[in-house]
Formats: sequence, C-alpha cells, structure tokens
Amino acid sequence: MGLLELCREAFGAGDLYEVLGVRREASANEIRRGYHKVSLRVHPDRAGPGEEKEKATVHFQILGKVYAVLSDKEQRAVYDEQGVVDEESTVLTQDRNWEEYWRLLFKKITVKDIEDFEKKYRDSAEELEDIKGAYEDFKGDMDKIMESVLCADYTDEPRIRKIIQQGIDNGELPSYKAFVKESKQKITARKRRAEKEAKEAEKSREELGLGEGDDDLRALIQMRNENRKKEMDGFLAQMEEKYGNKPKKGGKKTASKKGKK
Repeated sequence: MGLLELCREAFGAGDLYEVLGVRREASANEIRRGYHKVSLRVHPDRAGPGEEKEKATVHFQILGKVYAVLSDKEQRAVYDEQGVVDEESTVLTQDRNWEEYWRLLFKKITVKDIEDFEKKYRDSAEELEDIKGAYEDFKGDMDKIMESVLCADYTDEPRIRKIIQQGIDNGELPSYKAFVKESKQKITARKRRAEKEAKEAEKSREELGLGEGDDDLRALIQMRNENRKKEMDGFLAQMEEKYGNKPKKGGKKTASKKGKK
C-alpha cells in the first residue's frame, strides 16, 4: 500500500498537506510545525498498551514519512507537480527509526516551554497570519480552523472568531457561509470534543510527570484556563440568546399559517 493510501486509512486524508493541517504554499517551518503538532496527538507514548499502542505506532510512522517527503525539496516538487509520491526514493525506502528521527528534530519540552511559546505566539503577527490563512484555506470551517491554529483550544474560539469577523468587516477576508451561518449545535459539539481531549491530555501530562514540582506554573495555567472558560461560556450564552429565542419549527409553521389567514 502506497503512502497516500496509508494516509487515507490512518488519517482520513489522501493529501499530504491535509494530513499535517497546512497549506500547499506552506513554508518549510510551517510544515515542520504542522508535523510537530500532529505528531504530539498520535505519539505512541500517549497511547495505552496493546493494540492502541500498535495503532499509534503505525500512525506515527506514516506521519514521519509524510514529513520526510514534504521536507525534501525534490520529493515535494514531484508531489506538487504530479500529485504522486515516489515510493522508491531513499526518503521512504531507507530503514529509519521514526521515533529517534522525531527526537532529533524536536527537543524534549516541558510545560514551561509550552507556556513561554504560547505567550510569545498569542496575539502576535504570526498568529494573526496563521488564523487568517487557516480561515481562507478551510473556507470558514471552524472545526478545521481550531485544529490548525497553534496553541489554540476551545476557550480561544471567541477571540479567534473576533479576529476573523474583523477581517470580514474591513474587507480583508471573504465571507464564508460555513463561518457566518455556523449553528450553535456545531459550536457546542466542538466544545464537548475539545473538553474531552483536554481531559485526556491532562491525564497524559500527569502520567508523564510534566509540571511536577512547579506549583506556581501550574496555578498560572489553571487560572488562565478558568478565565478562558468563562470567556467561552459567555460566548455560548450569546449564541444561545441569538438562536435560542427563535421559535421551534412547529411553532414557526403555525405562526406562518396564522399570518397568511
């Protein structure tokens, strides 16, 4: 089975850029960041024992091959021009330990490293460009936008939506129906998924011992998350007010009928 078929089977995407959540025009650094972000989600160290661990290992190996192709100028050019992967290239045929390869690319990080990076990235020009780029790439699909933007969790959604809306209002960004007409149900479903993932991530962090002995940092992160949660709850309340006052379908039809008589 070729790499593209493996990507469809493992990630539900037959495009290498889509697997990494980046644009086709992405720079080498953007591709590297995309690889890092997805790899943290599928890393075997985060998986449980047995079949779950084996599945994560396979996905991690496939992801490593995707990055190997897109980080090689010649192989990326072949893929961009022809839409195919050279399965016989040394990039894919060489015997490589993908976990060791990953460790060579990315140093071991701590909670403080993540926090420091997030402080610099949040509200930066780089984040602003990433948000706008994701909005246009995914045609206003907030599910994909939230997955693509670095360091973003569901509590960042009101802030990210505000940035996009401002871009639409000043004519810098196009108005996509998927964004301006998104239902409250979809927003709520995204929040529930994100909360579940956050709990799983916290469990993994505790199991790996990240942040132990750094009470001040942990307290800061907890306070930040509580503040963001309040922002998100307020945003959902606004959505409830916007959509919740609309009569149900049955009631709407009845009112319409009365109006016609």
